[in-house]
Amino acid sequence: MQRVSGVIWIAAGLLAGCGASEPAEPPPPPTACQALTDDGGGVTVGSGLRGDPAVPRPATFYEPGRQLVRARTYMAVTANPLASRAGCDVLAAGGTAIDAAIAAQMVLGLVEPQSSGLGGGAFLLYYDAATRAVQAYDGRETAPAAATETYLQAVDDADPTPVQPDARASGRSIGTPGVLRMLELAYRDHGRASWGELFAPAIALARDGVPIGGRLAFAIETEAAGLATDPEAAATYLSSGRPKPMGASLKVPAYADTLTAIAGGGADAFYTGELAQAIVDKIGAGSAALTPGRTTLADLAGYEAVRRDAICTPYRAYWVCGMPPPSSGGIAVAQTLGMLAHFDLAASPPTVVDGEGGKPTVAAVHLVSEAERLAYADRDRYVADADFVPLPGGSSAALLDPAYLAERAQRIQLDRSQGTAPAGAFEPALGVDHTPEHGTSQITIVDRDGNAVAMTTTIEATFGSYHMVRGVVLNNQLTDFSASPTDDTGALVANRVAARKRPRSSMAPTLVFRAAGDGARGELAMATGSPGGATIIQYVVKTLVGVLDWGLDAQQAAALVDFGAANSPVTNVGREHPSVRGADDALVVGLRALGHEVGLTEQTSGVATIVRAADGALVGGADPRREGIALGDPP
Repeated sequence: MQRVSGVIWIAAGLLAGCGASEPAEPPPPPTACQALTDDGGGVTVGSGLRGDPAVPRPATFYEPGRQLVRARTYMAVTANPLASRAGCDVLAAGGTAIDAAIAAQMVLGLVEPQSSGLGGGAFLLYYDAATRAVQAYDGRETAPAAATETYLQAVDDADPTPVQPDARASGRSIGTPGVLRMLELAYRDHGRASWGELFAPAIALARDGVPIGGRLAFAIETEAAGLATDPEAAATYLSSGRPKPMGASLKVPAYADTLTAIAGGGADAFYTGELAQAIVDKIGAGSAALTPGRTTLADLAGYEAVRRDAICTPYRAYWVCGMPPPSSGGIAVAQTLGMLAHFDLAASPPTVVDGEGGKPTVAAVHLVSEAERLAYADRDRYVADADFVPLPGGSSAALLDPAYLAERAQRIQLDRSQGTAPAGAFEPALGVDHTPEHGTSQITIVDRDGNAVAMTTTIEATFGSYHMVRGVVLNNQLTDFSASPTDDTGALVANRVAARKRPRSSMAPTLVFRAAGDGARGELAMATGSPGGATIIQYVVKTLVGVLDWGLDAQQAAALVDFGAANSPVTNVGREHPSVRGADDALVVGLRALGHEVGLTEQTSGVATIVRAADGALVGGADPRREGIALGDPP
């Protein structure tokens, strides 16, 4: 396979000079991979100059004024400016979308360790423009071979002592990480750049240091007590026992060493040998106050990422492709859209549409939320790792059957919320699982050849299990399993723990294609995804409806008010959005009049979207609720 080189990363003095003097003249127009400034110029990410989005600023729930970014041939959108730059630089040097995703993920493991990294897992959709094939890659963590159905509840079957200090912070929550094996598998299929070069940006940043951003500083402060329980985590993120503040230099030489080993030895350097032993030792360390996990070297060495068939379903004039199980995201998004296809959403567009996406109407929020309730009802009962508990009928076909979704859509009343929706009637009659989910990050990339990546990556809760090894924060992903093998009625839960099983996820990386003249899947139209735990499904549906039904651009759709519902009477409305005026807001009042219990809370989506415009250009949007940006080669 041909390789390209030439990715250059200058880390010396990175962001040195947040107080550097401002240029006397307006900056020139942006060049490749430069960020837009307010005056229409460009600035190199990480330079510390005026307008640099990587300069630390306090975390907010919503930062208005984000600009739509246009690119000619390639684009990278991630949750952090430095990660977007790493991915974009790879694209500029001729790398593929997979190459860029690898570089971006390695940087995210340094600058956004609270959300993703080598100690976690991921799902990835890849579009090969040459063959027009869509491939799903499963890098979800797995339970160790020694795990039992009560692994998260008690020391063992003979000792009912509860797991200490709780399931999340114990060694029991840590699944065998999968993201690196998944990226290596996808790289072998679609990579072009030199493997080792893809790690260079993150290695340089980890050695030279980066200033702690506002979101990371907030996470460190919030999770300081948990971080203090692990010596390496405490030494990395605390100083004299206190949280390191925003702007402080973060150097993680251990992470640089780990990346250097992987750059030279491939994923085997992580899953076997000295590093694997260190991971096993950390998971297995226990005391009266800390229940150890039972992961072994064999668990790490035997981990396999999996190629799976993407779930692709029609929606109006498009095809929408998502992840199959063990993610529930692809099925839930497809079911929701399949039901919404029976309603004219275009007739209820947002009002006062501006750069922040406008404000959705009561009718639209009601319809979308009701469809989501029905989708979540099926998700909670039937969707888990299908290698262990098959879907109804043995595939996704039954849950996505157009006749079935038409019948489900008939349950939606235009004048009243159904509150809690029933699941469809399938055999076997499994129990209901409402296990919550947390964290994650999103990487969305299109390269100069038209190949695309939508990748959602996670370590679960903020800073995962708090366990840290050689600069890598380990996940607490096994808490995405149902802690109990049965529900309140005694019925077996599909998402119960089992040896080598993958916990259910809601991650929903998504690719959208225009329907061709014969109705088949045509050209790539859009790539998107979001972090957000179990609400990811709602964030992705909102974004898809915003673009496909309402004609919003990529930035407007990302910025649009977050809304939706899981299967409960509560409908979420993001109060962080500038157009939402509180409990007396007309949207809130209107929903309550239809029987919705409105959860008026700050939402934490992180939508990263790229849309192929009619003129062939790429337009990108990054969620104003996080620090992410879009970078590419300007038209």
